[in-house]
Amino acid sequence: MKVEAFAGGGFAENGYLVICPDSGGVAAVDPGAASQRMVERIRAEDWTLEQIYLTHAHLDHVEGLHRVHALDPDVPIWLHPADRPLFDGLAQQAGAFGMSFSPQPEPTHAFEHGQDVSFGGCTFAVRFAPGHAPGHVILVAEEHGLALVGDVVFQGSIGRTDLPGGDLQTLMSSIREQVLTLPDETRLYTGHGPATTVGRERATNPFLVGHFGGELA
Repeated sequence: MKVEAFAGGGFAENGYLVICPDSGGVAAVDPGAASQRMVERIRAEDWTLEQIYLTHAHLDHVEGLHRVHALDPDVPIWLHPADRPLFDGLAQQAGAFGMSFSPQPEPTHAFEHGQDVSFGGCTFAVRFAPGHAPGHVILVAEEHGLALVGDVVFQGSIGRTDLPGGDLQTLMSSIREQVLTLPDETRLYTGHGPATTVGRERATNPFLVGHFGGELA
């Protein structure tokens, strides 16, 4: 499993392409402002887009969904049901930040905690991790030593909780139970900034240091 990051926009959001090398199947994760470059990369490599996964429905993580989905309008779009109100309110989200808004194709499939989702012969385990957003999920591929964690945790920081539906206590519980239970060597691909590892954040993240398991909150 190979992961490529595509950062862009005023929020410097990371969208990802996850490639299953043996099949050329691709999953697009959180297609944001850099989505056109994601599309160009898929076309250049002649990969097959098989799934679109949304870790949550904040505007910066879905604003380029329409561009990626246009590659194949039949490709499933996955989102947790608890984030559907955020998705339905994308125009309001854009207005709150003074941003323009493009209508987006609607999610077609619902994430559930504990399920497996697959593409091209590769599989992610879905872990429900609310707190930054009510329906936030992370996608874990333990066999490959990686997880896509959206805005739950970053290198040296954690997701903000002051947006509608955010809650600090809930977020800290999600980090303890869904992120810090992964092996320390697990590589974390985050929604903003550089990738990191579970071990690095356990040892150096100021929101977690001194409170093993993320018990600061």
